[in-house]
Amino acid sequence: MSKIKGAVVIDENRCKGCNLCVVACPTQTLALSTKEVNHKGYAFCQMVEDTCIGCASCAIVCPDGCITVYRQKKP
Repeated sequence: MSKIKGAVVIDENRCKGCNLCVVACPTQTLALSTKEVNHKGYAFCQMVEDTCIGCASCAIVCPDGCITVYRQKKP
């Protein structure tokens, strides 16, 4: 039986740190950076856990379209 595994790619320079993706993620895969900011001065979203299921909830709610989610089968 195979499961779906997801990978989140974030355009950190476009992210404004609105936190909507972090709230929308059912597996708590995402968090805002606490130690770095992007070139605009915002704390950006980043993948902190390898628990993504590929649901793309984060990408759907992102107002700036800076998140892409890839889905792949995991044996």
